[in-house]
Amino acid sequence: MSDVQIGFAGIGILLTLIALRVPIGVCLIGVSFVGIWALVGERAAWGSLGVIPYSFAATWQLSSVPMFLMMGFLCYHAGLTKGMFDAARMWLSRLPGGLAIATVFGAAGFAAVTGSSVACAAAMGRIAVPEMMRHRYDASLATGTVAAAGTIGALIPPSILMILYGIIAEVPISSLFLGGVGAGLLTTFGYVAVIIIRAKINPELAPTLHEEVSLRDKIVALKETWPVILLMAGVFGGLFSGAFTPTEAGAVGASLAALIALLKGSLNWGSFRDALMETLLTSASLFIIAIGASMLTRFLAFSGAGDHLSDAVTAMGADPLLLLLAISLIYLVLGMFLEPIGAMLLTLPILLPIVDGAGFSLIWFGILLTKFLEIGMITPPIGLNVFVIKGVVGDLASTGTIFRGILWFLVADFFIVVAIIAFPQIVLYLPGLLS
Repeated sequence: MSDVQIGFAGIGILLTLIALRVPIGVCLIGVSFVGIWALVGERAAWGSLGVIPYSFAATWQLSSVPMFLMMGFLCYHAGLTKGMFDAARMWLSRLPGGLAIATVFGAAGFAAVTGSSVACAAAMGRIAVPEMMRHRYDASLATGTVAAAGTIGALIPPSILMILYGIIAEVPISSLFLGGVGAGLLTTFGYVAVIIIRAKINPELAPTLHEEVSLRDKIVALKETWPVILLMAGVFGGLFSGAFTPTEAGAVGASLAALIALLKGSLNWGSFRDALMETLLTSASLFIIAIGASMLTRFLAFSGAGDHLSDAVTAMGADPLLLLLAISLIYLVLGMFLEPIGAMLLTLPILLPIVDGAGFSLIWFGILLTKFLEIGMITPPIGLNVFVIKGVVGDLASTGTIFRGILWFLVADFFIVVAIIAFPQIVLYLPGLLS
């Protein structure tokens, strides 16, 4: 077999193992190791296995990942974000579908202190679903709203997906964060529009609340949002003013979250231990997958398969929109079966050279990629956020009911993606202000 044939054979074996539900990190490392051995020998394979994990994990920018994770888990376990939903509920409950709208805005606020879609969905599910069900909201609307709103967690910075993409694609993480703001806000208002339209068409889905809330109560509720506002101001104010780098922002955010929780009196040894353990477990799993993706990049470079694919696409003279459509379909299909980070790290070594060669902005593509991967989080048959919500609500709603509830949000996502493709400045305007 030629080197290129070995490369394509490795890709085929990799996809087969993933289809058999072998852990993706094991697949990436195992196939890459055997492939490098077949191409350049045993010593090179063992050398890659020794050097690549260290060289990747020792990347200074990567230290922000566990720090941002720690910030999010501290906020979650210390209850710093609950005030966001309560304030949104008081101010928005009179609107059609007001509690569902409050859930979306609460998720957007929670997204600003965690980079995880799953964490966002789980937190809002525990807070918002019982409240909506208590006010006789339709179960599919209540659960579907929370599952969809959770996807905002990876769009509004800080985003773990964006950090990893920025390191691999070698683009400024601060620019990705700014680009995510536009896409995140567009998604937020798109979901709000879906809720209002559905509630207007069928008021029984979301009965109007008749509780009287005074202006004083609303203002008091706003005061309870101070932990999140202070944390956002500290992290993003310092980041975008140049006081510290995106890498340092994670450490600042984790330290500030712990300090705020201590001042609020909501941080104890138990909650700190839980946040620390979840940070360690999540970071370890992310690093294993990312190291495997680095080894796959080395394997494809040795084989020439990646360059062969890129040259083939260029030779076809494919229309950029057709190329983008093909890439979109790849990520939408992968998103149905793989968790987002695995799907991204599996494909970037192959697709990044193609996207760059086609002349697309890598900042814009990174945000679009994040959006596609988050759509996969609520797409049947394995929409991870759907199963997270099912685990939170238990017998309150079936899995089928939750999937039924997210269908309208998937329609909104289609229009959001079209808007991002048709009007790239939605993503690129804020990053352009930095340059």
